[in-house]
Amino acid sequence: MTAPDLDDLAPSDLAPSDLTALGVNYLRVLWCDNANVIRARAVRVREPLRVNVAISQAQMALPVMADHVAPGAGLGPVGEAQLVPDWTTLRLLPFAPGEAQVLSDLTLNGAPWVHCPRAFLRAQIARLSTLGLHVQAAFENEFYLLRRAGEELLPTDDTVYAATGSMNLHRPFMHALSDALEALGLEPETYHAESGPGQLELSVRHTGALGSADGQIVFREAVRGVAQQHGRVASFLPKIFESQAGSGCHLNLSLWQGGVNVTGDASHLSGLSDTGRAFIAGILAHLPALCALSIPSPNSYRRLRPSAWAGAYATWGHLNREAAVRVSAASAGSARFELKTSDATANPYLALGSVIAAGLDGIERNLPLPPETAFDPGLLSGAEREARGIVALPRSLGEAITALEHNPVLLTALGTERADTYLAVRRAEWQALQGLSLQEEVTLLAERY
Repeated sequence: MTAPDLDDLAPSDLAPSDLTALGVNYLRVLWCDNANVIRARAVRVREPLRVNVAISQAQMALPVMADHVAPGAGLGPVGEAQLVPDWTTLRLLPFAPGEAQVLSDLTLNGAPWVHCPRAFLRAQIARLSTLGLHVQAAFENEFYLLRRAGEELLPTDDTVYAATGSMNLHRPFMHALSDALEALGLEPETYHAESGPGQLELSVRHTGALGSADGQIVFREAVRGVAQQHGRVASFLPKIFESQAGSGCHLNLSLWQGGVNVTGDASHLSGLSDTGRAFIAGILAHLPALCALSIPSPNSYRRLRPSAWAGAYATWGHLNREAAVRVSAASAGSARFELKTSDATANPYLALGSVIAAGLDGIERNLPLPPETAFDPGLLSGAEREARGIVALPRSLGEAITALEHNPVLLTALGTERADTYLAVRRAEWQALQGLSLQEEVTLLAERY
């Protein structure tokens, strides 16, 4: 068989029948569990290609610490779910020559399994579409590039925010990563050194909701794979060094109808349309419970602190980096907004799907948008915040779990079985990890995220 010409083959044009001719030895079939660990089973590529991969249903009940089923998760050793490849996501792996990957849906008896994260996001997309709306989204990742020093992981540099010295130092890595992302079908846009030593931020272009969540999986895999090629360890863990900046994964969103961005309205004082205001109001109303899905690691709450540019209060503001929801400002109205209380320990399908569910509730109930916060709410006294109706977000994963347990809107969207298993996984993590020191957390989690 003649191999396809890779120069003429766009990433989205790759077909399963091309793999043998392209010299692919193994196909990784990926899924992402409730703890946001990216997992895969690899299939040996032969002709004809047969992909028949099943996993124990208990795989969706594993916490991040170890491969043991979380108590009360409702899943155990009996039963299997099928991994069904979504061939539109098939890609060669630039950082693993001779291998390819494909994202998968979890099915049971030929139908979407109730615990499939991609199926959950699709369901929320479908709900939004009944209003004639769809979301464009982008996950904006910060991460640390680290070097090994014996058993320790240390920063690769000691530069400051946007320092060109960091660009010079990491140029080979960033160029290789950008090439890899493009080969994988993503569109890198801008990058810079973040505030922490060895911390970087690289943004990719927005796309539809499912594509953006898929892209987050692809992005994390590429960053870690290319870093390993360069003798480095990349980590998306929210807080690695106590005295240095944490890493978020800001979730950028815009609302569209009939091919038109309907997020903004230049005639309104807020710069937001009726739909945009109600959608953001829904997010803010449910944000304490959303935290259990968008910042769901005990380590996340080491980053979520007042006056740390992490969005520690349920507020919104134009270009306010202390507001949990930061709204863009433009003469034609706001084109997008970002949720700052989001990091890369979150399963992107569950996080984005839950944000959509919260925004939908805001639209359906026509919730009013609270007054804009045009200052750092962390500088106010508790009494002043209370008088302004500014709500502090959970201070721990335990508090966020409690908020989700008492949030019927999000629990209904998740469905009873998925919600019970997800909560069991995160409870197990909270109970096991809450007593650890930061260094102990880093040792355990830095290379899992």
